[in-house]
Amino acid sequence: MRDNGPMPTPVSPLQIGPHTVEPPVVLAPMAGITNAPFRTLCREFSGGKGLFVSEMITTRALVERNEKTMQLIQFDATEKPRSIQLYGVDPATVGKAVRMIAEEDLADHIDLNFGCPVPKVTRKGGGSALPYKRNLLRAILREAVSGAGDLPVTMKMRKGIDDDHITFLDAGRIAVEEGVTAIALHGRTAAQHYGGTADWDAIARLKEHVPEIPVLGNGDIWSAQDALRMVRETGCDGVVVGRGCLGRPWLFADLVAAFEGRTEAIARPSLREVADIMVRHATLLGEWIGDESKGVVDFRKHVAWYLKGFAVGSEMRKRLAITSSLAELRAGLDELDLDQPWPTGADGPRGRTSGNNRVVLPDGWLKDPYDCAGIGEDAELDTSGG
Repeated sequence: MRDNGPMPTPVSPLQIGPHTVEPPVVLAPMAGITNAPFRTLCREFSGGKGLFVSEMITTRALVERNEKTMQLIQFDATEKPRSIQLYGVDPATVGKAVRMIAEEDLADHIDLNFGCPVPKVTRKGGGSALPYKRNLLRAILREAVSGAGDLPVTMKMRKGIDDDHITFLDAGRIAVEEGVTAIALHGRTAAQHYGGTADWDAIARLKEHVPEIPVLGNGDIWSAQDALRMVRETGCDGVVVGRGCLGRPWLFADLVAAFEGRTEAIARPSLREVADIMVRHATLLGEWIGDESKGVVDFRKHVAWYLKGFAVGSEMRKRLAITSSLAELRAGLDELDLDQPWPTGADGPRGRTSGNNRVVLPDGWLKDPYDCAGIGEDAELDTSGG
């Protein structure tokens, strides 16, 4: 499963409030992806090291105790610290959600989402649209930090809405002033979505701008070497890995080895090993949902990512992507040439790559970067996750 490759010197651990994250590697929250089963797989490969954050939880849905949302915030007993990412646009609702988490001991760490670029979020003024409204950002952070008590509050954001509306430096300074523990920056604007190349220079600029707290870099980390290069080139305190681990939860084994400075092999699983991991992933999803068939159906989105680069015909790919039982999934995989080695080039980009999108915003959103009139509970989404 592995071939040898030199690894550089160790990197310092990351401190998130009372939690030491060593090595400083974080699984990015991804809607519909980073549920408990996927976090379990990634954590197993990492040996329990790193920080693994839940998929996006909507504050309104949490406060209203929406059934799906309450399932999404369930953590495995081995998950420590338990990390929840919250999305919200109304300071009062965000405050209620954070206090609920703190008072009911639902998590050990709260991350706030100011990075999501999808229209259903930005059209409400949330996600990557929100930091443009400086006073609203400050109000949300103040409510969150105040309500969290001893729980550390971090935030994830993008450079800005587009190249004409860059916000990350102002947002970083506001975060420091309001007591945020750490900031993760995705080096793209909302308009870029996931297209083009992430701007690592922006991560370096943010680190220089807010030396008081840790800054984590996100964007275009496809390998452990990319992660180390980001730290070296930007001076950031850690990395947040998203699309790079889609269909590759074993990437966290590489990341741990790299950040610990171990001269160790890099994961190069054969298709047989990948197939076993696929079945385990689907099994965990079924156990988590409480229904094998629903678990396999939920797993379908992962099939193409796991099989990227392997010689699997288009008809078989389609067949595997419509399976509805573990037996059917296993039988289809067993028909493949499972002795195939890891494909050349399969370590590169994966997941969404669309870019240059028009950002959908509330009417008049860009007229005033400070006024936030009209934002209230009715702007909150009522569902969580993907």
